[in-house]
Amino acid sequence: MHDNLIFLAQQAASPAPGGAGGLLGSAFVPLVLFMAIIYFVMLRPQQRKEKERVKMIEALRAGQRVLFAGGLIGTITEAREHTFMIEISRGVTVEVARGAVRQLLHDGDKPVADEAH
Repeated sequence: MHDNLIFLAQQAASPAPGGAGGLLGSAFVPLVLFMAIIYFVMLRPQQRKEKERVKMIEALRAGQRVLFAGGLIGTITEAREHTFMIEISRGVTVEVARGAVRQLLHDGDKPVADEAH
């Protein structure tokens, strides 16, 4: 009985005829499928959304109302190369990085509370 168990353990540990990659290859396929699913379900839509946001930021001009990542809402008074001059109240202008823009607000638009909708 003891000899049979040793023989079975040795057979299980030895590579299958025809190559050692059989078990490794069969374990690799689900991993590749899982990575592909993650890419198409999570990463690709996120990349597309970011491209649209960058395109929107490039098109922003003076006079448009915007929402920034920190929750600040204001009107663009001047568009510079890397920043915007934003009027947040009459006579109060601040300089904000272009990358901080979260949403363009049209007349009557309310800011989106969370982008996960």
